[in-house]
Amino acid sequence: MPAKVAIIGVGHTAFRATSPGLSYKELMFEAATRAYEDAGLDARSEIDSFLTCSEDLAEGTSIFDEYVPDQIGGAERPVYTVGGDAIQGLATAYMQIASGIVDVVSVEAHSKASNVVTPGELHAFALDPIFVRPLGFSAHAMAGLEASAYLAATGTTREQCAHVVAKNRRNALANPSAAHAAAIDPQDVLASPPAFAPLTELEVSAPADGALVIVLASEERVKKLKGQPVWLRGIGWSTGCGITAGPDGASADYARSAAELAYRMAGIPAEKAGREIDFAEVDDSYSFKEPQHLEALGLFGPGRAGAATADGATAREGDLPVNVSGGSLGVGQLFEASGGQRVAEVVAQLRGEAGPRQIKKAKTGLAQSWRGVPTATGAVVVLSRD
Repeated sequence: MPAKVAIIGVGHTAFRATSPGLSYKELMFEAATRAYEDAGLDARSEIDSFLTCSEDLAEGTSIFDEYVPDQIGGAERPVYTVGGDAIQGLATAYMQIASGIVDVVSVEAHSKASNVVTPGELHAFALDPIFVRPLGFSAHAMAGLEASAYLAATGTTREQCAHVVAKNRRNALANPSAAHAAAIDPQDVLASPPAFAPLTELEVSAPADGALVIVLASEERVKKLKGQPVWLRGIGWSTGCGITAGPDGASADYARSAAELAYRMAGIPAEKAGREIDFAEVDDSYSFKEPQHLEALGLFGPGRAGAATADGATAREGDLPVNVSGGSLGVGQLFEASGGQRVAEVVAQLRGEAGPRQIKKAKTGLAQSWRGVPTATGAVVVLSRD
């Protein structure tokens, strides 16, 4: 039987398009302070291990864990860098606790996207250096190619993808931490300037700054605390084929594989995931990614998620609420913190702390991440109140 591990504390800053008056260290300190207060712990004596989820390429420095101990309470304590997103960080924290090495772990992730002057060059540096990078096009163009392949393979329409954007941007109006909330309609999305065909500007999530910290603890440690734990039932991560290597350019195989691992650990039959999961926060870096990921996760059948979105099935009051927080389209693209933002929303919903966006009868939620172009790496975590 898998070890029982719970999230006992979550803290995050507001997510904003730019934060010129704050350094990434100050953002991290604010998030950590909130998380440790939420957990009811003293970071200096009651947390055994600290993880920072960051990519040196985006940070502009190497061995990034050397730059984080002071502001997250990890000075002279074990601090590690996870070169992946926050849900991958949660998986590492889970394994540290399940192995018996530690009882309490703090996981940090952040974005200071406004500090990155040439994001296109960072993307280009991550492209295949032999066959793709010499072509000289934006990495976002790969998302456009994948969008075209997905629409053609599934019959999903541009209008259905526009419904995804309108839903998520409107959902973000109820989220005070969201950076890109807006009252828009699908027609506004389709009429926005072209970006990476067939995607328009409003179909591409905009970057944002912010930080978050999530604290996990063993079952024995949870028994000694007074807070409201949220249990990690299943977690998985995977790397699949990218758009330039995949068999059809339309399948999010990384999401499907990660979900299979998470469902197996959680004891959820894959064919029953749509009935076991009450709500989901999934990657929507681009408009088509939300339905593509929902189908890969088994929450909707192939080619059905777009139509379901247009019909209101994924709205806050729908049969399966999706991205009630606003997702990346509404909250902002947060680098390695994007998956953590989704976990924070799931925790808030399961605790009944989501305010005006609270989902009724939320017992089991799913958070899913994708590291973005040009990667094919993602992670899935299933969380429950019980």
